[in-house]
Amino acid sequence: MFEQIKHNMETIAGVAIYPIVSLLIFFFFFLGLALWVFSYKKEKINEMSEIPLRDSL
Repeated sequence: MFEQIKHNMETIAGVAIYPIVSLLIFFFFFLGLALWVFSYKKEKINEMSEIPLRDSL
């Protein structure tokens, strides 16, 4: 079964670009996510971490 899929994928012109594009999307998404997380304000993180402990009922 996988040989048929492999054969079909090998006959498609330009199919080698898809793994490269998906790797770049994955890399830049997580790079952006890491930059966003590390640049977040410590005060805001502390404020959000205390939300479950509040008695605002």
